[in-house]
Amino acid sequence: MKGGFGLKKILLVGTLDTKGEEFQFIKERIEEGGAETIVMDCGIKGKPPISPDITSAEVAKEGGEALEQLIQADDRGKAIDVMMSGAARLALKFFESGDISGVLSLGGSAGTTIGTQAMQALPVGVPKVMVSTLASGDTRPFVGVKDITMVHSVVDISGINPFSSQILANAAFAILGMVKGEVPEIKEEKPLIAATMFGLTTPCVTKAREYLEDQGYDVLVFHATGIGGQAMESLIEAGYISGVLDVTTTEWCDELVGGVFSAGPERLEAAAQANIPQVVSTGALDMVNFGGIDTVPEPLKERHLYKHNANITLMRTNTEENKQLGKILSEKVNKAKAPAALFLPLHGVSGIDQEGQPFYGPEEDRALFDSIKQHVTSEAVEVIERNQHINDEEFALAMAQKLVQLMEQN
Repeated sequence: MKGGFGLKKILLVGTLDTKGEEFQFIKERIEEGGAETIVMDCGIKGKPPISPDITSAEVAKEGGEALEQLIQADDRGKAIDVMMSGAARLALKFFESGDISGVLSLGGSAGTTIGTQAMQALPVGVPKVMVSTLASGDTRPFVGVKDITMVHSVVDISGINPFSSQILANAAFAILGMVKGEVPEIKEEKPLIAATMFGLTTPCVTKAREYLEDQGYDVLVFHATGIGGQAMESLIEAGYISGVLDVTTTEWCDELVGGVFSAGPERLEAAAQANIPQVVSTGALDMVNFGGIDTVPEPLKERHLYKHNANITLMRTNTEENKQLGKILSEKVNKAKAPAALFLPLHGVSGIDQEGQPFYGPEEDRALFDSIKQHVTSEAVEVIERNQHINDEEFALAMAQKLVQLMEQN
């Protein structure tokens, strides 16, 4: 992936019927900084105080509805859905035609939803800045797997005052800096490998990454916290990735049991669909993640819990859950058409799953490994058992070497 999109126009996406004054302020700051703008109006009711380049009627039409029908229906939820769709389609068209080099939006809940939908339609690397009243809360629904910069508005976006003027100006300066900046050109583009890591599998992934880089690959490491797995799979689907070292499949524990780091039911499918080699292991399948101890669901409070830190509580997966996890992993990897390998670390799957550590569980691990061996049926998948812990150097190197071998085969 090449960085640097050049200084073209900056797309401003927002509801001008309620935020026109604020968009005018940002527009002036950007144009004073030497960039042109395209203003897209996504408001439904009321005449905007500034003239947009793209009217709300055009956005609604692109979203599949006539603006007049949305006004008559008076259904806020439907209107937002239509404007989201229209804004996203138009933003992508502008980018693909080479008209824009970045996107900025501002708003409350509706404006944030529409603005970030337009941003999510654009590739990773395109500058994206969202000034929002919601930026200090859970931003996952708005950011998704894209590189969206969320700026907390602190005060409501309602008029220009000593506080809002500074925050909005900072956002304008930020997008200007992003689109004007030049990313140093990487002289040699190497094949990209995606890897998954958790704090408790870090030694393994670090050793494997070092080996793979020495072999001439660039390694993108994704933190397996739900959104990390989703981001990796999205880049695989987009065709950026040549091979996958999926060491840390722990997100499936949270999907199965109801923890906070689920990556969804499609996790572990992208590599097979993209027909690229993958080496998969059972990293951190000994744990389900919750927030602070008080957030653990009542029925699970009597389970084997471990306070990882003040904000994260881990729950040990039991034998039955490990049987299910083994079946799930096997069924996902069975879909591979390109060569694949599933590595089993027989002496423990995480930094706290070894003798003397809180999640040491030979019986639970055995249930996991037996289930995998039972359910792997594809001839494209090799199951490799090693009498090592997942964080042993020998185990890490064996996986990395196997992936290189599979990639050369492929």
